[in-house]
Amino acid sequence: MHIADGLDEPGLARLVTHFYTQVRADPLLGPVFNRAITDWPEHLRKLADFWSSVMLTTGRYKGQPMPAHVRHRAEITPDMFKRWLALWEASAAQCLPSEAAAAVIAKAHRIATSLQIMLFEYLPPLPVDARN
Repeated sequence: MHIADGLDEPGLARLVTHFYTQVRADPLLGPVFNRAITDWPEHLRKLADFWSSVMLTTGRYKGQPMPAHVRHRAEITPDMFKRWLALWEASAAQCLPSEAAAAVIAKAHRIATSLQIMLFEYLPPLPVDARN
């Protein structure tokens, strides 16, 4: 597997920190993330491990992202994925060299597609009163 030029642990950690600073302040995403995450330093470490595992094949991430998102699906909308991706793309372009940014952006799009298929197509719809 080819690892994109300029993609390394410090860059991924910088990207995760920068990106989630943007997410936490975002009017659409911030409220959902800030309610869901109680320990931001720990969550940022876990996300850095996730991106390290996904992009650098380090195997550090031991979580399960799908159940974590399914737990919050009553609050998640397709527009949130669009906003998440837009912030991710801007953060990647700011924090990483161009080839590395392109690689993490492409991977994020694939992950977002998988999550959306699970949340909005595969699982049965939530009852109307379950949505906030």
